[in-house]
Amino acid sequence: MKVVVQVRLLPCAAQAAALVATLHACNAAADNASKMAFERGVSSRNDLQKLVYGDMRAAGLGAQAAVRTVKKVVDAYASVHARIRIGSLAGPGKAKAESKAIRFREDAAQPFDDRMLSWRYDDQTVSIWTVAGRLKGVRFAGHPAQLAMLVAHRQGESDLVFRGGKWLLIATCEVPEPEVVPPTDWIGVDRGIINLATTSDGENFQGRRLRRYRRWHARKRAELQARRTRSATRRLRRRVRREHRHVTQVNHEIAKKLVAVAQRTGRGIALEDLSGIRDRVRPRRDQRATHSSWPFRQLGAFIEYKAKRAGVQVITVDARHTSQMCPRCGHTARNNRLNRDCFRCRQCGLAGPSDHVAGINVRDRARSVWVLVNVPEPAA
Repeated sequence: MKVVVQVRLLPCAAQAAALVATLHACNAAADNASKMAFERGVSSRNDLQKLVYGDMRAAGLGAQAAVRTVKKVVDAYASVHARIRIGSLAGPGKAKAESKAIRFREDAAQPFDDRMLSWRYDDQTVSIWTVAGRLKGVRFAGHPAQLAMLVAHRQGESDLVFRGGKWLLIATCEVPEPEVVPPTDWIGVDRGIINLATTSDGENFQGRRLRRYRRWHARKRAELQARRTRSATRRLRRRVRREHRHVTQVNHEIAKKLVAVAQRTGRGIALEDLSGIRDRVRPRRDQRATHSSWPFRQLGAFIEYKAKRAGVQVITVDARHTSQMCPRCGHTARNNRLNRDCFRCRQCGLAGPSDHVAGINVRDRARSVWVLVNVPEPAA
């Protein structure tokens, strides 16, 4: 499986100036190549390279840098066309994508292959090509576990990224997948807005603190937007990135704990299939912002990839009526759920927290699905 490893690059002032010039030159060349590809209707990498290679070399790019830049442009158009084809880019976004050439920011990420970037793991330095010549001995730093993964499994290209005043190298590692152990049972996980995740064991990861944090950021964003100055715009962008990083960290922590419990107890993880829920549910006007920013998809993706690395089985089940069905007698009714937090079965009287009940129903459905999947085929 592919795992992305990010390390911090620590250039001196002269090295940083050379890296800035390199990013600007590569992205200016990518911009020109993108216009050429759009005007000529070229989608082939070889055809586009024939058109723009000479100009890129004349602009100061090395041979490999020109090849990587052409590939970056072709991959960007392929990604847009794929999104249009599967329907994830529609409406005004689709019209805009089809009517204009793709633009590349001057500090957009640039891919480097092993001819342009070589790693020295012993002294934690890299040798990297720039438009000002090759820089040797550029230091980098990272978590010991990430550095060990780089040494053992790094393959392919690495991306040079300038983000928030920091230089980063993002490398791809091809890590062998561990054998998935057949689960002895399941942990049902109910994902929600107030409680981000509640398990069938009764463990609850509340989201009230996160909601307060996001409401506070929303007020600050409104204040900055009202100023309409360049400084306010820059601060607004930093604030959005800070909020996104915080939400991502919260989801990472929840996913890590869930996978650790499942691995320790020999169980699998069962999740509700929430695909298309934003189209199925019509929240009240005052709930729309909260519902649209609900990070359930990211949490599910984190659980799946962490479970895959740990050899834990993950299964998705039907999400319908999980919070309205009694796990003891099976009675399903909307009035079983007294309010957002409380469940009481109208038939048998079972009562408890509604999210916990939903987690138990998710677990029970996973048990049923797993039994059906593993039924041996009848003999011929």
